[in-house]
Order: sequence, then structure tokens, then C-alpha cells
Amino acid sequence: MKNVTKYLTRRPETLAGQELRSIMLTLPKSNEKEFTKLLVEWKKDWNEFITDKTYVTGTKHWYYTHKKVRSAYKSLEKNLPYLFTYQKYPELNIPNTTNTIDGYFASVKKKVAAHHGLRKDRRYKVISELLNKS
Repeated sequence: MKNVTKYLTRRPETLAGQELRSIMLTLPKSNEKEFTKLLVEWKKDWNEFITDKTYVTGTKHWYYTHKKVRSAYKSLEKNLPYLFTYQKYPELNIPNTTNTIDGYFASVKKKVAAHHGLRKDRRYKVISELLNKS
């Protein structure tokens, strides 16, 4: 979700971007089949838009006109096999977001920051020790 937001922003200007963002926002509540269907329908509707090229005058060079929308779509398309791993293996109890791990790393960072000025090798030892305790 973060990568798509990076390309589209929170308020995309184009209609294609707005629709793709709304599809992306359904990600935590969707399953792989529903999400893939929405993505395929979006591509069917907007394929011409994301493959539109702009040619540089006087040269043979070109670039995609709507590069950011295309990049957002390609990011979702490329990562689709991995987005629903937590649903494929329910026995592992994998969370659907990284919120828990982000919170854990924040506490590790605070503890390491309390020992500012450590050499790189000692900092590594402190982090390893903190991670091994959990």
C-alpha cells in the first residue's frame, strides 16, 4: 500500500489513479480472488491510458505519459502473488499488516538510541541481543 501511495499520492489527480487507489484501499479486507478481479477489470478499462507514450520531439526517444499511475499498477501486479500470503497459510497466524513488527522495531530503536556513540560492532551486538531476547 505504501508503494502505491508513493506513486499516486493520497489524492491522485487522474481518474485512473483515483480508481486504482480505491482498489488498493480494499486490500486489507479482500481476498486474492476478489482483488485480482478488481485489478484485471481496472487494467481492461485503463490499459490504453497506462500504455500511452509521449515522444520526444526530434528524436526516437519516448516515455510513458502516465508513468506514476503505470508504476503503481505494475507494483501491485508484480507483488500480487505475495500480497495474500497470510491467507494462504492460516495455520501460521501471519498478520495482514506490518503494524506489530513496526511497533517492535520502534522499541528496539529507542533502546539502541539510549546508547548513542557506540561503535558499529558494539551496536550490532546490542541489537542482536535485543532481538534474541524476544
